[in-house]
This record gives sequence, structure tokens and C-alpha cells, in this order.
Amino acid sequence: MSSTKAVEATTDFRNDQDVKAEHGVSQHEHAYDLDEKARVADYKAGAVEAENAEHNMGVLEAVKAYPMATLWAFVMSSTIIMESYDVFLCGNFIALPAFREKYGEFDAATGHKVIGTAWQSALQVSGQLGALIGVFLAGPITSRIGYRWATFTALMFLNAFIFVFYFAESLPVIFASQILEGLPWGIFIANAPAYCSEIVPIKLRAPATQMLQMFWAFGSIIVGAVTYVYNPVNNDSAFKIPIALQWLFPTPLAILIFIAPESPWWLVRKGRLEDAAHSVGRLGRRSRLTDQKISESVAMMRRVIEMEKSEKEPSYFELFKGVDRYRTLIVCGAYAAQNLTGNLIANQAVFFFEQAGVAVNTAFALGLITSGLQAIFVMLSWILTSYLGRRTIYLWGSFFNVILLIALGIAGSVGVSVAASNAQASLGLIISVLFTLGPAPASWVIIGETSSIRLRPLTTGIGRASYYIVEIPLIFLSSYLLNPTGANLGGRCGYVWGGTGLFCLVVAYFWLPEMRGRSYREIDILFNRKVPARKWKTTEVDAQDDE
Repeated sequence: MSSTKAVEATTDFRNDQDVKAEHGVSQHEHAYDLDEKARVADYKAGAVEAENAEHNMGVLEAVKAYPMATLWAFVMSSTIIMESYDVFLCGNFIALPAFREKYGEFDAATGHKVIGTAWQSALQVSGQLGALIGVFLAGPITSRIGYRWATFTALMFLNAFIFVFYFAESLPVIFASQILEGLPWGIFIANAPAYCSEIVPIKLRAPATQMLQMFWAFGSIIVGAVTYVYNPVNNDSAFKIPIALQWLFPTPLAILIFIAPESPWWLVRKGRLEDAAHSVGRLGRRSRLTDQKISESVAMMRRVIEMEKSEKEPSYFELFKGVDRYRTLIVCGAYAAQNLTGNLIANQAVFFFEQAGVAVNTAFALGLITSGLQAIFVMLSWILTSYLGRRTIYLWGSFFNVILLIALGIAGSVGVSVAASNAQASLGLIISVLFTLGPAPASWVIIGETSSIRLRPLTTGIGRASYYIVEIPLIFLSSYLLNPTGANLGGRCGYVWGGTGLFCLVVAYFWLPEMRGRSYREIDILFNRKVPARKWKTTEVDAQDDE
């Protein structure tokens, strides 16, 4: 400290003493006040140090420093396999000959039994109806008991609900069983992106949350392989065995979730600082995380949570007030847009290929190939989103998606021929795969980063609710567009989804900010300052800023 600053500091101290003396404040009380100021200064210094350390880490360095965080993000993300498996399972059952033979109705136009359009839509929407209820339950439950216990409880309930599906002997009971299974799915999908985003350092947030899209692809791969094997089977085993395979997932995952560390951010929100420090230690490598570094990490979390502090308990009403309304709308928009930019074609890939004129066995094989390529492209998206940014990948991915959807519509409009059929099948495959390189994985990162820490469980829950609210009617529309007993548009449905995709692209261009490389403190500050979305990338936030 220079002599001038020392004099100024001494003068300020004496003046402060005089003021306090005038107001009857003792020297003992003043000493305590100074100790408190020193404690706060030390706590902020540690928070700044931890945030700078995360900013300065490379991706590989972050993996080496926090290997267990990567592992536990992997475990939590794998819960999405179960929703993906069942969603694709019901979609594939519609095209499964044995299932159609048992539950279908004779169609004079085709000479075969088919599942009616109404039941097609109902079966595909039933799980989403349950999940819609589940996501609203997830926020309050997780805010109260934490990510671990909420997810563990949901896994145990899922084990029970699979029994209802397995022993169902009619379409109405299958419908009811899917609603029940959807309840825990809602908890998984609401908790997973929030948990994964909170347990890893800044540079790993993209791959950690994008693993959700990868596991979604894994679920469809497993379904594709199973239904491909059982497609030739002409008895109930063709669909009973795929249903029973769902029991492979919940119990092993429940054991892993039980021993997983709780999110340190959630623990700090609850004032459990020692538990938070222990959790940080479990997430990192001991040789790289000293007690001081762990303490600094907890201080960084405390700093952000103090900025967001409120005397009120988090509530859904709060999500739509002030700046949190903008943040909530981004999360809801990112979720809803998944259904408006080609996702429904991906989810109904096998049925789409059949309607494009491809043989049944070939359709199942193409569905399996699509799922395998999706998993590979999601891994590629980790690199693109980590180094190029969320907004960049989302916008460019959406742009190319719109072009391809319009091309699909054109291919479906040129008449019936082998060439047109092959073109539609090829474009359907490309759209389904490229969707998992751009908009889909980028949206998971956006969902995990956008909300405030305090409101995160509620925001991710209501965001996923918007996904289902948009998806449920669109499933009916999609089935109607593709079904021979409906509009029978085939590839011409590309015009519809190309139009909705273009709308999402325009909205994202004006309202989606770039959050790559930003700490949660910086994200809070930029939202509170109401910085325009297109200026986030170039706006500087000082390390000392707390407003």
C-alpha cells in the first residue's frame, strides 16, 4: 500500500471511529464489525480466485481436475435412457407386425391390420402426459430434498410402474401404464440437466449436459436393435420382451445415484457449507484439490447465492417476474423448439421410413442406423459447442435444418417413384442425424445454464413442461400428417416443420444470448443488466462486480 493510500485508510478508519462513538458504538463492537468486514473480504477473494481458476482451465485440464464430476454427470444423464427407450418403443410398436396383429384394426386400403390414428397418437402421447405431471412435481420436491433423493425415489417408482405395462392386455391399460411411467421420467428430465450443469466446472458444462442427448440416442439404439430382432416374431414375445427389458435400468442406476454426491450448489443454498465442501472434494481429484481450493469453490458458490438471495421460498410465480421471466422463456423456448425443428421426424423415424415407401425390415434397419449416427454426432457436438459456442451452433444448426426440411417437402411433392422414395428416406435420416449435431445438444446446454441457481429446479421443470405442452398436440398432428388414414403427406410434412423451424430460428437470433465461458455470477449480472442477446459475447464483466 502506498503512503497516500495508507493515510487515506487511516483517516477513513478514524472518521469511522468518530461516527461510531457519536452513535454509542463501543470499540469492542467496532472491532467485531471490522472482523466481519475482513471475513467478507477474504470470502470474496476466495470466490474470485476460484472463478478465475475455472476460467483459466482448458477442457482437458478440467476433466483431469474433476474426473468424478464427469462420471457422476454421466450417471445422472443415463436416466434419460428410460424415457428415450419407452418413447421410441411405443413409436416402433406401431410399426411392429405382431403388435398390430393383436391390437390393430383391419384397413381395407392396405389389406392389413393397423393401429388407428387416434390410438397411435394416444400411445405416443401417454408417457408425455405423465411426464408433464412429473416435471411439475420435480421442482418443489428437488428444491426440498435434493437431486439425489428425488431421482432415487423416482427410479424406485419406475420399477413398479413397468409391471403395469408388462401385464397390460389392452390399449387402454397400456395407455394408463405409460402415464404412470411418465411421472418418474418427468423428474429425471427436469433434474438431469440442472444437476449435470452444477457439478462440473465452466469448461465442462457443454459436454456434461449434452450427454443427455447422447443417452437419448442410446435409448433409441437399444430399442432399434431389440425391435429389429423381434420384428419377425409373430407372437406376444415380439413386444413383451422389449417391455421387460426396461427393468434392466432402474435398480442399477438407483444404486449409483444413492452413492453419488449431492450438488454442492444445492447444499450451499441450504446453508450446508461443510457438506458442500465434502461434495466438491468428491467431485475432484484429491491431488489437484487442496482444502484451500475446495474452500474457494464453496466461496464462489456462496457469492452467487448471496447475489440471488431472497427471503421468499422459490415458487413458480417467481419464474415469471422481472428478469427471471426472460430467463424462463429462454429455457421454455429451447425445450419447445426441439419439437418444432425436426425432432418428431426423428422420434417416428421407423414409421416415417415406412410411409416413404421403404420395406418394413429396411425401415427398422434405417431406424437403427439413424440412432447410431445420432450418438456419434452428439459426441462431435461436444467439441463444436465447447469451442464455438451455444448460440453459434444453435443458429447455424437450425438454419441448415430448415433448408433440409424444405428439401424433404420438395422430394415428397415430385410424385411416387423409387428415386423419390429413396430421396425422402435419405433426407429423413440426414435431418434426424444433423438435428443431434446442432439444435438438440446445444439446447441442453442452454437449458442447464440459463436459469438462476436459486430457481433452477423449478425452471428446468417448467421448461420441460413447455416441451410436453407443445409436443402432445404435435404428436397428434404428426401422426395425422404421416398416417395413410390421415393426411398421408409423407415427405411433404417437411414443409410444415420447415415453417415452424424457421420461426424458431428467427426468435433465437434476436433473443438467445451466448453463455459460453460465462460463470453463473457473470450470467446473473448480464441478465440483470439487460444486455441485448447479440452483445453478450463482447460484453465484459469485472471479476469484482456483484450487482
